[in-house]
Amino acid sequence: MKKPLRTDQEFVNVPNELRSGSRCKWVSLGKLSKKEEQMGWVGFGSVTVLALTGALASGVTHAQELDYWVYSDFAQGEALKLQQTFIEEFTAKHPGLEITISGRGDDDLLTGQIAGASSGTGPDVFMNSTSLGAILAQAGALKNIYEDWMAMPEDFRAQFNPDLIKMCTPQPSVMYCLPYTGYGSFMYRNLTVLEEAGIDPKQPITDWSDWKAQMGKIQAVGKKAVPDMSQSWLSLANIYSGVAAPDEWGIDFDNKKTRIAPEKLAEATQMLLDIKPYTSGTSEDDQVTKDLFTTNQLAFLVSGPWVDPIFEQAAKERGLKYDRVLVPGAQEGQYGGVKGFEFIAIAPKANAKIAWEFAAYVAEKKQMTRWAAALGRFNSNDAALADPQVSSHSLLAITNEASKHAIFNRPPFFVKPYPSDYWSVLLDGVADIVEGDETPQDGAKRIVDELNELVADE
Repeated sequence: MKKPLRTDQEFVNVPNELRSGSRCKWVSLGKLSKKEEQMGWVGFGSVTVLALTGALASGVTHAQELDYWVYSDFAQGEALKLQQTFIEEFTAKHPGLEITISGRGDDDLLTGQIAGASSGTGPDVFMNSTSLGAILAQAGALKNIYEDWMAMPEDFRAQFNPDLIKMCTPQPSVMYCLPYTGYGSFMYRNLTVLEEAGIDPKQPITDWSDWKAQMGKIQAVGKKAVPDMSQSWLSLANIYSGVAAPDEWGIDFDNKKTRIAPEKLAEATQMLLDIKPYTSGTSEDDQVTKDLFTTNQLAFLVSGPWVDPIFEQAAKERGLKYDRVLVPGAQEGQYGGVKGFEFIAIAPKANAKIAWEFAAYVAEKKQMTRWAAALGRFNSNDAALADPQVSSHSLLAITNEASKHAIFNRPPFFVKPYPSDYWSVLLDGVADIVEGDETPQDGAKRIVDELNELVADE
């Protein structure tokens, strides 16, 4: 969902706020020479902030270092500037401390954290999805921060959503993370395509039947309606959630079975079969899909807030007209969508104390209020979300509303990893249905039976 940092430009301008007290440089390769490291240069794809002046003044000669890994879109554009600001504020109070922020794609983030847990070379502070928390806990990548959390003042602990604190605390006295950011998926609409198809954007899409009718009109003017929503588990879940209840998704580890309801999966795959003629043939994740949307060739894209900066830029530069609505459900009053949360955690390493302090600083209300107000991005700090400068942001408003109707991405969290073949069995089975090899009813039953076998064997 999140794209890796670009590496095709050699230098970019350094923000003004980084020119004081730090030596910063962007280069095209992530690895620096020893000389550059000693001089405090910054590699492209990571930003090293040196509290150089403070370190010299205090006589510190051996700097303490933290590696901070984030999703790639947290290390680009306005998000990166904010992260840099948070780092500079924190290092100003901790002379001699160096913090390196590194933006990474989803796979690199997970594999690097797992590998680092066994070798001791991984990040000190990092973020990831709660849906992968069990994998990281099993790998030993997460320090139990329960005592650190309980030592914090009550007014700090009260800022966070209590349900998400429980999510990070799978058993008594075991807490693996601080809730950090989050998302709820919704639907982007290209208003130019709708208007060309004779569709009034002011009229809401009431249900799947209404949505399909609009897709037919869009096809009639030579445009595509949606990406192929059978190609990824997230896209599938965005459809399935339009007919299923929240407790009909994920795994019931206590009873060793999938929670997916075969009859609801049959309805969802029938919908995918019905809309197949109107799809672009590309996945939601493909860059070409976003290009089709920004060039007025695609009408609908169900995704999350991380896509919005791309469309906002296209609106400024090329006049893209778009809006955001809830994902239509099977019946009027039902809505689809997937929600998930990202956490910030620390590794069980020698510098865990300062790593915890930094993680707590980043997730605190003041920082999360600035984050949400500037970017419109959802987070887990309830005190920040209640701030007036945050609640009025349109992107945050649709994300917040979408999360009320959405199902969780891969529940339960921090309990047990999903079987390795779980998603391939699900998606391969759905592909057979969409290709016409099985009926939705027969295929859905077979898929659920195979998933139950997988879970029972774990």
